Amino acid sequence: MNPERFFSKGKLLLTGEYAVLDGASALALPTRMGQSLEVETFPMAEPSPTRRLSVRWESLDVEGLPWFSADFAGRDFAVEQSTDAEVALRLQQILCAAAELNPAFLSDAPCLGVTAQLDFPRLWGLGTSSTLIANVARWAGVDPFALLARTFGGSGYDIACASAGGPIVYRLGAGGMPEWEPAAWNPPFAPLLYFVYLGRKQDSRAGIARYRALAPDVRERLVPALSGITEQLCRPSLDFETFCELLTAHENYLSEALGLPRAQTEHFPDFPGTVKSLGAWGGDFVLMASAWEGERLRRYLREKGFGTVLGYGAVV
Repeated sequence: MNPERFFSKGKLLLTGEYAVLDGASALALPTRMGQSLEVETFPMAEPSPTRRLSVRWESLDVEGLPWFSADFAGRDFAVEQSTDAEVALRLQQILCAAAELNPAFLSDAPCLGVTAQLDFPRLWGLGTSSTLIANVARWAGVDPFALLARTFGGSGYDIACASAGGPIVYRLGAGGMPEWEPAAWNPPFAPLLYFVYLGRKQDSRAGIARYRALAPDVRERLVPALSGITEQLCRPSLDFETFCELLTAHENYLSEALGLPRAQTEHFPDFPGTVKSLGAWGGDFVLMASAWEGERLRRYLREKGFGTVLGYGAVV
């Protein structure tokens, strides 16, 4: 039997971070890089009505090297062995949730080999978890948003990005239902945009908890403010100068609300351009908008100790 193959795209959130949880409109960018899942079914050595489901799981990094493996057995996906107990329990939770959402999932008790491989380094924060959820949901034939709700939680913008054909405007509508549409986002100044990895992987759940602890009136003010910026960024007439002004305004809103310094203030106070945090503040990637020629920007960043610089077109 030919293996089943699935692929989901990674994500970057350009606007609306945190406030998207309260209904703010967010501009989200699916990335070229993502995660693949290959599922191979093996014939049982000794077919038997009492034979239990057996799943051999291996996760590979961007270099194709294994960083995790585990054996699961039975409909409860009991962990028989693993190289990382915490990761194995999280994966068990995901597989059990998929089986609860679709009782027919793997109900014929096969023997399976599953291989997950990332297109990007695990610490980059481009969606190691969301691409996994999206791939398992496709494999199991279940709603990926329902699977997300039973496992990691969150706004779901990353799940929408997993299969999106391009940038989207995402929001949580009535009853917290996910809504999105293609975004009119194809800026002519894209060659002036760069994604820079700060080298400090952030815990999204910790960032969400910090946001949820804010006073309700602070959160209520953020939603229209950030939604308005998202709307303005999607205007066809947007120019580079206005784009930079909008990014700065977005950073100022969140800096004041969260009580955290802007990434530009903390790391690049002498940079003659605009820097915007992406995702949980304090690490992962920032977007840098600069009229500098690419090599000059890279030299500036190397001198500050930041070696991972990706052009916009290489990511989105």
